[in-house]
Amino acid sequence: MLVNGKHYRTIWLSEDKKAVEIIDQRKLPFKFVIEGIQDVDKMCEAIRDMHLRGAGLIGSAAAYGMYLAALASVESTHLERSAQCLLSTRPTAVNLSYAVNKVLKKLKDSPEQERLAIACEMAGEISDMDAMQCKMIGRHGVKLIEEIGRRKKGETVNILTHCNAGWLAFVDYGSALSPIYEAFRKGINLHVYVDETRPRNQGARLTAWELAMQGVPHTVIADNTGGHLMQHGLVDMVIVGADRVAANGDTANKIGTYLKALAAKDNHVPFYVAFPSTTRDLAINDGIKEIEIEKRSGREVSFIEGLYEGKIVEVQLTPKESEAVNYGFDVTPARLITAWITEEGVFDFRQS
Repeated sequence: MLVNGKHYRTIWLSEDKKAVEIIDQRKLPFKFVIEGIQDVDKMCEAIRDMHLRGAGLIGSAAAYGMYLAALASVESTHLERSAQCLLSTRPTAVNLSYAVNKVLKKLKDSPEQERLAIACEMAGEISDMDAMQCKMIGRHGVKLIEEIGRRKKGETVNILTHCNAGWLAFVDYGSALSPIYEAFRKGINLHVYVDETRPRNQGARLTAWELAMQGVPHTVIADNTGGHLMQHGLVDMVIVGADRVAANGDTANKIGTYLKALAAKDNHVPFYVAFPSTTRDLAINDGIKEIEIEKRSGREVSFIEGLYEGKIVEVQLTPKESEAVNYGFDVTPARLITAWITEEGVFDFRQS
């Protein structure tokens, strides 16, 4: 995707292959900063503290984290410790464990003298696959937007999305935003309502930023506005991403997604979930009961960051005496989802 007219991925190797470079998402939309990560401990910190985030990007970063571990040592015990460090960072997104376990198994099955090259190659392959899957999600999902556009006879197709499931959440293209970018490229008249997505404001800060960079018409709304818009016929479809999808189709996504699905169901608005197949976890049969929900620091609720006189500052929103709880995700039951969009097509897992 484009940043000020220049193409970027969200993660890549430095020219000397001794570091992994990422877009530091904590600084967006106010500053565009590239951060270099030199070792696996720093990669664990970057994932845990959300220098980068998003299901696909976390998986790619974890794979590159295993490469950084191999740079330090290809000894099996070190690689296993590094894998455990990466696995402990973010429990909800399945792409992370998928990437770590895949790379670790391959390395342990390979001669030590070949492990560094293999780790580098696998990290690149996992990243390329993520970008390819997201590109295909766009090609399949755009058909849903085109159909609404035909029904509306060229009038604006209004799409609501929650959190950030754009290219910043993956290696490139994105999941929920990939069909939107493809529709925009095709000249379809569209507009995106962007939930702010408290408490970290990934919608207001990240989705809005990348849509602006691509020139896509959009409007940022408070999280609780979506239901009102749907009641008044101002939303034609909802597209969100996913961090883990159970075998029965239950979907974990950023906190607040479940409420949007309820509003969509009540107002007969189609609700789609877009994700690469690596996000589906067939080992989990019931998403509501079995998906582990990350509980993050209450400070993210009590404080907020913004730009003040050219500086990024943090301010307190709540009384000092008030405690805050911060569940990072919720689970939308399959019965509320119209269909799931993957790189393989548009499906209804309830009937598969």
